[in-house]
Amino acid sequence: MDDCLQTIADYGLRSLGIGQRLLPKENFTLCQQVTLIGSGMIWNIYFGVLALLFGFFFATGLALSKGANSPWLRKPAEWFIFLFRGSPLFIQFFFAYFLFLSLKGVSPVFNPFTAAWLGALIVLFCNTAAYTAEIFYGALRSIPKGDIEAADAYGLTGWPRFKKIIWPTMLRLAWPGYTNEAIFLFHATTLVFFSGFPAWQQRGDALYYASYFADKTFNPFVPYPILAGYFILLTLAVIGLFGLVNRALNKHLPQEQRRKIKLRPNIIR
Repeated sequence: MDDCLQTIADYGLRSLGIGQRLLPKENFTLCQQVTLIGSGMIWNIYFGVLALLFGFFFATGLALSKGANSPWLRKPAEWFIFLFRGSPLFIQFFFAYFLFLSLKGVSPVFNPFTAAWLGALIVLFCNTAAYTAEIFYGALRSIPKGDIEAADAYGLTGWPRFKKIIWPTMLRLAWPGYTNEAIFLFHATTLVFFSGFPAWQQRGDALYYASYFADKTFNPFVPYPILAGYFILLTLAVIGLFGLVNRALNKHLPQEQRRKIKLRPNIIR
Protein backbone atom coordinates (compact mmCIF):
# COMPACT_ATOMS: atom_id res chain seq x y z
CA MET A 1 0.00 0.00 0.00
CA ASP A 2 2.80 2.41 0.91
CA ASP A 3 4.61 1.57 -2.34
CA CYS A 4 1.48 2.39 -4.34
CA LEU A 5 1.00 5.70 -2.54
CA GLN A 6 4.62 6.55 -3.32
CA THR A 7 4.02 5.62 -6.98
CA ILE A 8 1.02 7.95 -7.10
CA ALA A 9 3.10 10.74 -5.57
CA ASP A 10 5.89 10.13 -8.09
CA TYR A 11 3.85 9.69 -11.26
CA GLY A 12 0.35 11.06 -10.61
CA LEU A 13 1.10 14.36 -12.38
CA ARG A 14 3.98 13.22 -14.56
CA SER A 15 2.14 14.11 -17.79
CA LEU A 16 2.32 17.75 -16.63
CA GLY A 17 6.03 17.53 -15.84
CA ILE A 18 5.55 17.18 -12.08
CA GLY A 19 7.22 14.29 -10.28
CA GLN A 20 9.60 11.64 -11.60
CA ARG A 21 11.02 12.53 -15.01
CA LEU A 22 12.09 9.01 -16.03
CA LEU A 23 9.52 6.33 -16.76
CA PRO A 24 9.87 2.94 -15.04
CA LYS A 25 11.98 0.55 -17.12
CA GLU A 26 11.28 -2.86 -15.57
CA ASN A 27 9.26 -4.72 -12.94
CA PHE A 28 6.13 -2.84 -13.90
CA THR A 29 3.41 -2.94 -11.26
CA LEU A 30 -0.34 -2.60 -11.71
CA CYS A 31 -0.23 0.58 -9.63
CA GLN A 32 2.35 2.12 -11.96
CA GLN A 33 0.22 1.40 -15.00
CA VAL A 34 -3.01 2.69 -13.43
CA THR A 35 -1.26 5.83 -12.15
CA LEU A 36 0.59 6.77 -15.35
CA ILE A 37 -2.35 6.06 -17.65
CA GLY A 38 -4.53 8.10 -15.31
CA SER A 39 -1.93 10.88 -15.41
CA GLY A 40 -2.18 10.91 -19.20
CA MET A 41 -5.97 11.32 -18.96
CA ILE A 42 -5.32 14.89 -17.82
CA TRP A 43 -4.37 15.75 -21.40
CA ASN A 44 -7.38 13.95 -22.88
CA ILE A 45 -9.67 15.93 -20.60
CA TYR A 46 -7.81 19.17 -21.40
CA PHE A 47 -8.20 18.69 -25.16
CA GLY A 48 -11.82 17.60 -24.91
CA VAL A 49 -13.06 20.30 -22.53
CA LEU A 50 -11.43 23.26 -24.29
CA ALA A 51 -12.30 22.06 -27.80
CA LEU A 52 -15.94 21.60 -26.75
CA LEU A 53 -16.10 24.92 -24.94
CA PHE A 54 -14.79 27.06 -27.79
CA GLY A 55 -16.22 24.84 -30.52
CA PHE A 56 -19.73 25.19 -29.12
CA PHE A 57 -19.91 28.93 -29.76
CA PHE A 58 -18.14 28.76 -33.11
CA ALA A 59 -20.51 25.98 -34.19
CA THR A 60 -23.49 28.16 -33.37
CA GLY A 61 -22.12 30.87 -35.65
CA LEU A 62 -21.40 28.32 -38.39
CA ALA A 63 -24.92 26.88 -38.20
CA LEU A 64 -26.48 30.34 -38.44
CA SER A 65 -24.17 31.23 -41.33
CA LYS A 66 -25.04 28.04 -43.18
CA GLY A 67 -28.71 28.91 -42.88
CA ALA A 68 -28.21 32.53 -43.95
CA ASN A 69 -29.54 33.88 -47.24
CA SER A 70 -26.30 35.68 -48.06
CA PRO A 71 -23.85 33.50 -50.02
CA TRP A 72 -20.97 35.46 -48.42
CA LEU A 73 -21.94 33.88 -45.09
CA ARG A 74 -23.39 30.59 -46.31
CA LYS A 75 -20.63 29.38 -48.66
CA PRO A 76 -17.63 29.75 -46.29
CA ALA A 77 -19.59 27.95 -43.55
CA GLU A 78 -20.60 25.14 -45.93
CA TRP A 79 -17.03 24.63 -47.13
CA PHE A 80 -15.59 24.72 -43.61
CA ILE A 81 -18.08 22.10 -42.43
CA PHE A 82 -17.52 19.97 -45.53
CA LEU A 83 -13.73 20.12 -45.17
CA PHE A 84 -13.56 19.04 -41.54
CA ARG A 85 -16.40 16.52 -41.75
CA GLY A 86 -15.24 15.12 -45.07
CA SER A 87 -11.64 14.31 -44.10
CA PRO A 88 -10.40 11.92 -41.38
CA LEU A 89 -9.30 13.53 -38.14
CA PHE A 90 -5.97 11.67 -38.27
CA ILE A 91 -5.15 13.33 -41.61
CA GLN A 92 -6.17 16.73 -40.23
CA PHE A 93 -3.67 16.31 -37.38
CA PHE A 94 -0.97 15.26 -39.83
CA PHE A 95 -1.39 18.19 -42.22
CA ALA A 96 -1.91 20.73 -39.45
CA TYR A 97 1.36 19.76 -37.76
CA PHE A 98 3.38 20.15 -40.95
CA LEU A 99 1.59 23.41 -41.76
CA PHE A 100 2.47 24.81 -38.33
CA LEU A 101 6.01 23.46 -38.71
CA SER A 102 6.35 25.38 -41.99
CA LEU A 103 4.96 28.56 -40.44
CA LYS A 104 7.41 28.15 -37.56
CA GLY A 105 10.22 28.75 -40.04
CA VAL A 106 8.57 31.98 -41.15
CA SER A 107 8.16 33.56 -37.72
CA PRO A 108 8.89 32.48 -34.12
CA VAL A 109 5.36 33.56 -33.18
CA PHE A 110 4.17 30.22 -34.60
CA ASN A 111 6.44 28.15 -32.31
CA PRO A 112 3.67 27.24 -29.83
CA PHE A 113 1.48 25.92 -32.67
CA THR A 114 3.80 22.94 -33.19
CA ALA A 115 3.18 21.85 -29.59
CA ALA A 116 0.26 19.54 -28.94
CA TRP A 117 -1.28 21.75 -26.23
CA LEU A 118 -2.10 24.41 -28.85
CA GLY A 119 -1.73 22.93 -32.35
CA ALA A 120 -3.69 19.76 -31.67
CA LEU A 121 -6.26 21.74 -29.70
CA ILE A 122 -6.90 23.95 -32.75
CA VAL A 123 -7.48 20.88 -34.93
CA LEU A 124 -9.91 19.37 -32.42
CA PHE A 125 -11.66 22.72 -32.07
CA CYS A 126 -12.20 23.00 -35.84
CA ASN A 127 -13.27 19.36 -36.13
CA THR A 128 -15.85 19.40 -33.37
CA ALA A 129 -17.11 22.82 -34.49
CA ALA A 130 -17.83 21.38 -37.95
CA TYR A 131 -19.68 18.33 -36.63
CA THR A 132 -21.57 20.35 -34.04
CA ALA A 133 -22.51 23.00 -36.60
CA GLU A 134 -24.17 20.35 -38.75
CA ILE A 135 -26.10 19.10 -35.71
CA PHE A 136 -27.17 22.65 -34.83
CA TYR A 137 -28.08 23.42 -38.44
CA GLY A 138 -30.36 20.37 -38.54
CA ALA A 139 -31.95 21.53 -35.27
CA LEU A 140 -32.49 25.03 -36.69
CA ARG A 141 -34.34 23.57 -39.66
CA SER A 142 -36.46 21.46 -37.29
CA ILE A 143 -37.73 24.33 -35.15
CA PRO A 144 -41.54 24.25 -35.36
CA LYS A 145 -42.94 27.06 -37.48
CA GLY A 146 -45.52 27.64 -34.77
CA ASP A 147 -42.76 28.77 -32.38
CA ILE A 148 -41.52 31.34 -34.90
CA GLU A 149 -45.05 32.54 -35.64
CA ALA A 150 -45.77 32.88 -31.93
CA ALA A 151 -42.61 34.98 -31.52
CA ASP A 152 -43.69 37.20 -34.42
CA ALA A 153 -47.13 37.57 -32.85
CA TYR A 154 -45.53 38.81 -29.64
CA GLY A 155 -43.43 41.28 -31.61
CA LEU A 156 -40.13 39.49 -31.00
CA THR A 157 -37.62 40.10 -33.79
CA GLY A 158 -33.87 40.04 -34.29
CA TRP A 159 -31.72 39.33 -31.25
CA PRO A 160 -34.61 39.03 -28.70
CA ARG A 161 -36.30 36.39 -30.85
CA PHE A 162 -33.06 34.47 -31.31
CA LYS A 163 -32.21 34.66 -27.59
CA LYS A 164 -35.63 33.70 -26.24
CA ILE A 165 -37.03 31.37 -28.91
CA ILE A 166 -34.65 30.16 -31.61
CA TRP A 167 -31.50 29.43 -29.61
CA PRO A 168 -33.15 27.59 -26.67
CA THR A 169 -35.30 25.53 -29.06
CA MET A 170 -32.29 24.71 -31.22
CA LEU A 171 -30.32 23.54 -28.18
CA ARG A 172 -33.22 21.43 -26.92
CA LEU A 173 -33.55 19.66 -30.27
CA ALA A 174 -29.81 19.28 -30.82
CA TRP A 175 -28.68 18.33 -27.33
CA PRO A 176 -28.96 14.52 -27.59
CA GLY A 177 -26.91 14.54 -30.80
CA TYR A 178 -24.47 17.03 -29.32
CA THR A 179 -23.98 14.77 -26.31
CA ASN A 180 -22.86 11.97 -28.60
CA GLU A 181 -20.51 14.38 -30.38
CA ALA A 182 -18.96 15.31 -27.01
CA ILE A 183 -18.37 11.65 -26.18
CA PHE A 184 -16.79 10.93 -29.56
CA LEU A 185 -14.58 14.01 -29.26
CA PHE A 186 -13.11 12.80 -25.98
CA HIS A 187 -12.44 9.42 -27.61
CA ALA A 188 -10.82 11.19 -30.58
CA THR A 189 -8.30 12.91 -28.29
CA THR A 190 -6.38 9.62 -28.22
CA LEU A 191 -5.17 10.39 -31.76
CA VAL A 192 -3.22 13.50 -30.77
CA PHE A 193 0.16 11.91 -30.01
CA PHE A 194 -0.10 9.34 -32.79
CA SER A 195 -0.62 11.77 -35.65
CA GLY A 196 2.43 14.01 -35.84
CA PHE A 197 2.39 16.17 -32.71
CA PRO A 198 5.30 14.88 -30.59
CA ALA A 199 5.05 14.09 -26.90
CA TRP A 200 7.67 16.35 -25.35
CA GLN A 201 9.77 14.52 -22.72
CA GLN A 202 7.34 11.58 -22.94
CA ARG A 203 4.50 13.71 -21.53
CA GLY A 204 1.75 12.08 -23.52
CA ASP A 205 -1.90 11.27 -23.02
CA ALA A 206 -3.46 8.10 -21.65
CA LEU A 207 -3.03 6.08 -24.86
CA TYR A 208 0.62 7.13 -25.03
CA TYR A 209 1.34 5.56 -21.63
CA ALA A 210 -0.82 2.52 -22.33
CA SER A 211 1.15 1.87 -25.53
CA TYR A 212 4.40 2.33 -23.63
CA PHE A 213 3.49 -0.39 -21.13
CA ALA A 214 2.12 -2.67 -23.85
CA ASP A 215 5.40 -2.40 -25.80
CA LYS A 216 7.61 -2.92 -22.74
CA THR A 217 5.68 -5.85 -21.25
CA PHE A 218 4.54 -7.44 -24.54
CA ASN A 219 1.17 -7.76 -22.83
CA PRO A 220 -1.53 -5.38 -24.07
CA PHE A 221 -4.22 -7.07 -21.97
CA VAL A 222 -3.37 -5.05 -18.86
CA PRO A 223 -2.77 -1.42 -19.96
CA TYR A 224 -5.46 -1.25 -22.64
CA PRO A 225 -8.30 -2.47 -20.38
CA ILE A 226 -7.13 0.11 -17.83
CA LEU A 227 -7.32 2.75 -20.57
CA ALA A 228 -10.79 1.56 -21.57
CA GLY A 229 -11.91 1.74 -17.94
CA TYR A 230 -10.82 5.37 -17.67
CA PHE A 231 -12.68 6.31 -20.84
CA ILE A 232 -15.81 4.48 -19.69
CA LEU A 233 -15.75 6.54 -16.49
CA LEU A 234 -15.19 9.69 -18.54
CA THR A 235 -18.10 8.78 -20.82
CA LEU A 236 -20.38 8.23 -17.83
CA ALA A 237 -19.35 11.64 -16.48
CA VAL A 238 -20.16 13.31 -19.82
CA ILE A 239 -23.53 11.56 -20.04
CA GLY A 240 -24.36 12.58 -16.47
CA LEU A 241 -23.35 16.23 -16.93
CA PHE A 242 -25.03 16.60 -20.32
CA GLY A 243 -28.07 14.78 -18.97
CA LEU A 244 -28.51 17.49 -16.33
CA VAL A 245 -28.38 20.16 -19.04
CA ASN A 246 -30.83 18.16 -21.16
CA ARG A 247 -33.33 17.99 -18.31
CA ALA A 248 -32.99 21.74 -17.77
CA LEU A 249 -33.64 22.42 -21.46
CA ASN A 250 -36.73 20.21 -21.48
CA LYS A 251 -38.18 20.95 -18.04
CA HIS A 252 -41.07 22.97 -19.52
CA LEU A 253 -42.27 20.03 -21.63
CA PRO A 254 -44.54 17.15 -20.60
CA GLN A 255 -42.62 14.00 -19.65
CA GLU A 256 -43.61 12.08 -22.80
CA GLN A 257 -42.32 14.87 -25.08
CA ARG A 258 -38.89 15.22 -23.54
CA ARG A 259 -36.01 14.18 -25.81
CA LYS A 260 -33.78 11.55 -24.19
CA ILE A 261 -30.07 11.08 -24.72
CA LYS A 262 -29.23 7.87 -26.58
CA LEU A 263 -25.67 6.80 -27.29
CA ARG A 264 -25.20 6.16 -31.02
CA PRO A 265 -21.85 4.58 -31.95
CA ASN A 266 -19.79 6.50 -34.49
CA ILE A 267 -18.34 4.06 -37.02
CA ILE A 268 -15.62 6.40 -38.31
CA ARG A 269 -14.45 9.87 -37.29
